Amino acid sequence: MGPARILAGPEAIAAGVRELTAGGAVAFPTETVYGLGANAFDADAVGRVFALKGRPASNPLIVHVSGPEMARRVVADWTPDAERLARAFWPGPLTMVLPKAPGLPGLVTAGGPTVGVRCPDHPVALALIEASGLALVGPSANPSGRLSPTTADHVADGFPEVDLLVIDGGACRAGIESTVVDLTQEPARVLRPGVIGADAVAGVLGRPVLGPEGGKPGPGTVASPGLLGAHYQPRTPVRLVDDAGSADVRSDEVLVAWSVDAHPAGGALVGIPGRAGAYAAALYARLHEADRLRAFGIVLECPGEADNAAEAAVRGAVMERVRRAASN
Repeated sequence: MGPARILAGPEAIAAGVRELTAGGAVAFPTETVYGLGANAFDADAVGRVFALKGRPASNPLIVHVSGPEMARRVVADWTPDAERLARAFWPGPLTMVLPKAPGLPGLVTAGGPTVGVRCPDHPVALALIEASGLALVGPSANPSGRLSPTTADHVADGFPEVDLLVIDGGACRAGIESTVVDLTQEPARVLRPGVIGADAVAGVLGRPVLGPEGGKPGPGTVASPGLLGAHYQPRTPVRLVDDAGSADVRSDEVLVAWSVDAHPAGGALVGIPGRAGAYAAALYARLHEADRLRAFGIVLECPGEADNAAEAAVRGAVMERVRRAASN
């Protein structure tokens, strides 16, 4: 463990407010993953987040708010669609892309005209935002491209040489990053899948919403994080299998699986639930656990098939993550 300062409770919130108002960065929990927070309207503070992560300036940041009232400070146009979706899904793992407010630094949006904004569903995140009065950028609190953190210890492990305040709010329950929906185009499009699927968004808007298929970024700025470069990758190479029981797994590989109770070659087995929602909640934590074993490789069994549309949406989001994790 490095020099990170892991704190919990009211003391942690007070310390976080001091850091944020002084222009610093703070790691904080959300229901999805831990974020690396800074004042979204302080360009120098936002720059520190980019520097800490080693994140390219072409990759925009999501701004975390306490609700629609604060969101109106971040966006130039809080639309009726945004209001409908906020009423349905906020606080929660849905990010909405809208025209950015003029005063928001261009570094937040990678120089683009839009910004992603969401209200996290975690009492610690909301307490930090409300106590500071600040809208916070909050990319995942890990080095750029690496495995997202879902516990305070994961954050500390990712920044072993950094004196960073980490506010401990326990394990993140959703486990994968938020759904991102672009409301600046018609029809609206899901840019990054999450546990809230395109069909659920369409049901609230009352019209079709495009999924992320075919929505890969072209030249120019991108409207959402998670679309550029390597993402979600442990240090140990990952390969995917559909069925752990019939896979060719080496004894020096860690098997992360749900359908077997023993590593077929006698190596390390890390269990994971098979159903999509529970798999999503456990995915990054299990990969962190497997990564710490420093094996030759990680063999990851894909989640089981979905039984309904909502579960299918979660499975699709999980598959996007595991494919990116295995692309090294």
